[in-house]
Amino acid sequence: MIPQTKTVTKSSKPWERWEEPGFQSYHTIRFRCPVCSSRIPGEARDREVQPAQGGSVTDPWLSLKRCSGRRIRRRLYNSPEDVAHLEEGVQEDLEWRDMDADDYGANEAQDSDFPAVERSRLREMLSLLGLDTYQAHKLSLQDFLQISSDSMKNRAPQAPRDLPWNFLRKLQALSSEARSTTMVLDAPPDARPAEKESQMEEEIIYWDAADDLAADIYSFSELPTPDTPVNPLDLLCALLLSSDSFLQQEIVHKMSLCQFALPLVLPDSENHYHTFLLWALRGVVRTWWAQPPRGVGSLREDSAVLSRAPAVAFVRMEVSSNSKSQLLNAVLGPGHRPRDCFWHRDLNVGTNPREIADGLVEVSWFLPSGREDLDVFPEPVAFLNLRGDIGSHWLQFKLLTEVSSAVFILTDNISKKEYKLLYSMKGSATKYYFILSPYRGKRNANLRFLNRLIPVLRMDHSHVLVKVSSTDGAGFVRRVRAIVAHVARAPCRRLSVEEMAHAARKLGLRVDEDCEECQRARGRAERITRRVKDADAYRRDELRLQGDAWRKAAQVEKELCRAQWAGDPPDKELRQRLLELRAQQLGHEPTGGLQEFISGISGPAPGEKLYFLRWMEWGLARVAPPRPRQPPETILALRPKHCGATESSEPLGVEHFLREMGQFYEAESCLVEAGKLLAAQRRFAHFPGLASELLLKGLPVELIDGSARSTPLRWVSGLLRELHARLERRPRLVVLSALGLPGTGKSTLLNTMFGLRFATGRGRGPRGAFMQLVSVAESFSQDLGCDHILVIDSGGLIGGALASAGERFEQEASLATQLLGLSNVTVVSLAETRDIPPAIVHAFLRLEKTGRVPNCQFVCQNLHDACAPGPRPRERRPLLDPPGEAGRASVHMERPGGSMRTLAGLAFCDPGKQHIWHIPGLWHGVPPMAAVSLAYSEAIFELKRCLLENIRNGLSNPNKNIQQLIELVRRL
Repeated sequence: MIPQTKTVTKSSKPWERWEEPGFQSYHTIRFRCPVCSSRIPGEARDREVQPAQGGSVTDPWLSLKRCSGRRIRRRLYNSPEDVAHLEEGVQEDLEWRDMDADDYGANEAQDSDFPAVERSRLREMLSLLGLDTYQAHKLSLQDFLQISSDSMKNRAPQAPRDLPWNFLRKLQALSSEARSTTMVLDAPPDARPAEKESQMEEEIIYWDAADDLAADIYSFSELPTPDTPVNPLDLLCALLLSSDSFLQQEIVHKMSLCQFALPLVLPDSENHYHTFLLWALRGVVRTWWAQPPRGVGSLREDSAVLSRAPAVAFVRMEVSSNSKSQLLNAVLGPGHRPRDCFWHRDLNVGTNPREIADGLVEVSWFLPSGREDLDVFPEPVAFLNLRGDIGSHWLQFKLLTEVSSAVFILTDNISKKEYKLLYSMKGSATKYYFILSPYRGKRNANLRFLNRLIPVLRMDHSHVLVKVSSTDGAGFVRRVRAIVAHVARAPCRRLSVEEMAHAARKLGLRVDEDCEECQRARGRAERITRRVKDADAYRRDELRLQGDAWRKAAQVEKELCRAQWAGDPPDKELRQRLLELRAQQLGHEPTGGLQEFISGISGPAPGEKLYFLRWMEWGLARVAPPRPRQPPETILALRPKHCGATESSEPLGVEHFLREMGQFYEAESCLVEAGKLLAAQRRFAHFPGLASELLLKGLPVELIDGSARSTPLRWVSGLLRELHARLERRPRLVVLSALGLPGTGKSTLLNTMFGLRFATGRGRGPRGAFMQLVSVAESFSQDLGCDHILVIDSGGLIGGALASAGERFEQEASLATQLLGLSNVTVVSLAETRDIPPAIVHAFLRLEKTGRVPNCQFVCQNLHDACAPGPRPRERRPLLDPPGEAGRASVHMERPGGSMRTLAGLAFCDPGKQHIWHIPGLWHGVPPMAAVSLAYSEAIFELKRCLLENIRNGLSNPNKNIQQLIELVRRL
């Protein structure tokens, strides 16, 4: 609210009463420091406060925070009473801090009211963003993934409360514009109030002219009205503080794919402690080209938390005219193409002042690709960035000095106070470098204190770099790179993020991973994973029901299903053989590892259960066999590897433990159905309920067994029945599936559209078909026509030419038939429209006999050209023309003597409409330093919007409930 004016006569001169020696009173409209975005006084052009004609003063009274970091305690005079206090000269209404630079404390946090001020800022920020309601009960991953009406919109936020959800939606879509949180007001510009309340506040500043803060090193300019009141770093900190551990992990994972700098230390002024985000970074995986000094290089992949690399920190001391984040981006970027990894003030809304993000430490890595023209450094290097002044965030600075091989300190001047700060680092083994842009007239003082610091910090004059406006920017970046490369080559400190966390604990920082639930779950998971030395041997010895008896039983089940499909009477010998095999399976007892796994997903609290599953996934990934050595071109290749390649051994995963539980349930159920076992003797009837809980929590659960190439009908039916019991109030389902060739990015596509966790990566994903459940918001379910979307991904079974026909082809055709038959809509992922696999054509023909017409969306991915996400006429021909040679062979196999049909005639697919999508390449640039292409993100959003629109308009196959889905699984 704008304070009311108060008439003041000239003779009263109220401002003179509070003028201290060496201070002047200035009136200024909001100006921002280009260095730290603090509010600061203007230069000579600022209007000195003078009474208006007639003796009236119309300026509200507001003291100001100083750019240098020294805080003048503020009082906002919002009422006539406040102005009257000024007129009466009530001295207690103004509290002045001693501004003597020599006596000024090293840490602003030492100010007695500083924690209270910071807490107030945080609460105001959370309230502004609408996140204050998520402090007692944090935002969860399910909140993040839920589909609502906003999932179909791509509009700019209209109010500050829209900003967090807009950021999360963009981040889920891997949009490089997620941090550009520009807000568009509802009213048109000419209809808005001429003056906004927050921008109408004018300020009276009492300023020390002796500090020479009007030196020409600064360039002050009045900022235009911002479109959003929130700095992107404040938005990120507020979201992380309002999220639970699993949503934090998802946010950081998505940020890593967008090549954003990742939060490492999160400031929290509400509780007055800082958190080292070790758990949040656990899910980040890095890939790079490792080239040893001698020998052949290889592609390496490892957790960002566990891999060691030299770290280089960049910090600011007091004021620096040089942008630290811009310098970091230039150092990280290849050639003359700087990357906006670290957010900086020259980006959109980057000039908004930080309110709660000071003290944030970010991390990013340079990762070599194996190409000399692009690799700035020959090995991975971690770059750390502290937001804010080191004097105000001494704890974070101490951490950086203990984990980094080198620290670059950006500052404009070194005075007695800064000298005292850095003198306390005497004896540190870290290398220190200064990047100076000195004030005019203060060079001698800088040299005097630098000469004293050189022996203290064991530096020489080569450790001092000067950058002024006339300095060649490109040459300066090359010089900084050369220093970093020299530090990385020399024997130096190389720590993993996990080892950095040990240093953080010693300094008193909180580590997010140290909570009791997480540590209990870790201990339980490690009791299983530490016994896994070889994946194949562990499966043989500990998961015994997945042996020969399992494969033989699956084959017998398939033969019985074929006989039932053909209408033949059941074969008694086959039934007896099946019972013998199931009895043989049930003769085994669950091993210690399986029992520990069952305890991990059944007994603990929901949070501990999720922690346990994550620790299991990471622990099992560490014992996976090493990936084969590949040339550097492998990183760069965008084209898929077509079938025919030798399949690698299947890595051990959580799905194998669930599969073992499923086999115990299958064997027991089979014997109960045949009357060989009493229902009261059942021991494993609760297993489907445990699996359904995991499905509700977002874990992919196996639908079609990829190793035995079969569907465990009793297990899947039991699981879906338990799911129906838990979702009885909201049972309506839409099934969306994805089929396609390996390497065409269908799993990445599903993960990007819906925030899912299907395995990705050529040769790494499990085989078979997996399902995940996506919830629809209750407020949107009536409009969409369903309560949940069941998303099914096939794990690399589709592919191969008909030349490899036989059992493999029959298995692929059977899988395609099942998924197309179960689905309301199917995404068929291809490299080109002419590469339609024969197995899919075969499935279309089989479903034609049942009267079902699949609704398909054909998606061509991994194209070299970044074409628009729409069909091109020349690419529609394969759907309008009769099948090629392989397709004709499929038609003759399924329907001998039958006429040729076009693919568009076999499926609900109109090539003239949006049923064929050309998705641009995933990466913008060269991996592993490439970010996700904005064109890819936008195309995926349009595809998602189209799929949801089709579901809402009833263009897909009729929606079903869970009971109908169970019956459909049995029939198919």
